[in-house]
Amino acid sequence: MSTFWGVWVTVLTLTNLALIIWVLFANRKVAVSDQDEPANKTTGHVYDGIEEYDNPLPKWWFMLFVATLIFSGVYLAIYPGLGNFKGLGGWTSVGELEKDQSKAVEKFDETFGKFVNMPIEQIAENREALKMGARIFANNCAVCHGADGGGNYGFPNLTDNDWLYGGTPEKILETLHNGRGGLMPPQGPIIGEEGVKNVTEYVLALNGLEHNAEMAAAGQKVFGTVCMACHGADGKGNQALGAPNLTDNIWLYGSSREQIQHTVRGGRQNQMPAQKDKLREDKIRLVAAYVYSLSRQEDEQQ
Repeated sequence: MSTFWGVWVTVLTLTNLALIIWVLFANRKVAVSDQDEPANKTTGHVYDGIEEYDNPLPKWWFMLFVATLIFSGVYLAIYPGLGNFKGLGGWTSVGELEKDQSKAVEKFDETFGKFVNMPIEQIAENREALKMGARIFANNCAVCHGADGGGNYGFPNLTDNDWLYGGTPEKILETLHNGRGGLMPPQGPIIGEEGVKNVTEYVLALNGLEHNAEMAAAGQKVFGTVCMACHGADGKGNQALGAPNLTDNIWLYGSSREQIQHTVRGGRQNQMPAQKDKLREDKIRLVAAYVYSLSRQEDEQQ
């Protein structure tokens, strides 16, 4: 705060306090106790047959006003309330925030800190840790991946064993820390509309879905020229690039002919935001363990 505004606030505050004191004592005509009979003098003002008494405040009410003025003076002396005057107590909002943050960090360390150096596999076996991981997941991840981790249109299902970048604890941690930027480049301008339709039929054939065999044969040639670099010669994907497996009948954007054509023609772009600047390391490990446990449930059921 500049010197001018600091002086302005100080003068305005003290002036208002002085005026309040003057008004309070100027109207204290006589000392009237609670037991005294009121003088019943009137102001001469009459409205609708009702007269207005001209009596001073009861003593207890007057003393309450005095107490609030004393409190105001003490408060302004201890805490910053008069412009640039910092107060005798040295209190600041920044200091209060840092104190609260320090207490929160201590509480977090007590609750979550024990999992920082624990292996993800071991955390995934801890029921208490999984409950905490589930709550963190619900607050930060469920909006995209669903409350149960089952995914949504354009967002991967985290409960199966189909991983774009790998499902090991290390890969899950890497994804959470740094995020992922998925990009399927548009192929329409490269292979033309006929190529888009042929490749679509070939992808349908890879999944055993209804397709046009003649077009699929033509699409296989286009696939080997344009798509194989990312998805592999057999179409089973490449986790190093985040290229999905096209043979497992698991679809991020749908398996209809129109949806596949749209993907091939116009491409896709997805973004998994990095969590390293949003969540503490111990919370990231708890989420990683929770996600890891979701995928393990499928293995246990088989």
